[in-house]
Amino acid sequence: MKARPDSTVAPPPVRVHVGSELDVAAAVLAARQFCAALGATPVCAAHVATAVSELANNLWMHSSRGGDVTLRALAAPRGAGVEVLVQDQGPGIADVALAMSEGYSTAGGLGCGLPGVRRLMDEFELDSAPGRGTRVLARKWWPRG
Repeated sequence: MKARPDSTVAPPPVRVHVGSELDVAAAVLAARQFCAALGATPVCAAHVATAVSELANNLWMHSSRGGDVTLRALAAPRGAGVEVLVQDQGPGIADVALAMSEGYSTAGGLGCGLPGVRRLMDEFELDSAPGRGTRVLARKWWPRG
């Protein structure tokens, strides 16, 4: 008889350095796999993977040195989830409020990236300033059972 893995042991955090377009794909795959390992619903895993895709793409496009995507398991009275931390030492965002507005883009895109991440995730924090880089912390919780 095969022993069941202990579901109370959280997997270690996963970190992906994003410095190229290929790294964006690796970060998205890591997010999907991490969420699946935590028992996320397919929809929750897709939300997290989409958010990671947007944030990792920003690392690749806007920071000459790239940055890191770190995934951590969450456990709280409200249930299980995942924390996504994205950090870079890039140029920073001069006007965070403007960057968070629908339709605003500095790269010629649709301007849905950061506002979309905020909508997809349950918790969202963005800290950035010119010359200081950018830090995004987002959390997604999934339903119990």
